[in-house]
Amino acid sequence: MLSRARLLDRLHGTDRWIGGRTIDTHVKNLRAKIEDDPQNPARLVTVYGVGYTLQAG
Repeated sequence: MLSRARLLDRLHGTDRWIGGRTIDTHVKNLRAKIEDDPQNPARLVTVYGVGYTLQAG
């Protein structure tokens, strides 16, 4: 499980300021590619208040 802050750090480092909505856009694009129904994700799941997790299957 990865938090939004950790994803931002891993993607862009600490040298640049990137908004949290950037992660939302990346997640939306990934879901469009890997989910059967991106509106009801089963693989790339949001853990509210924590971040995201990738489910097997």
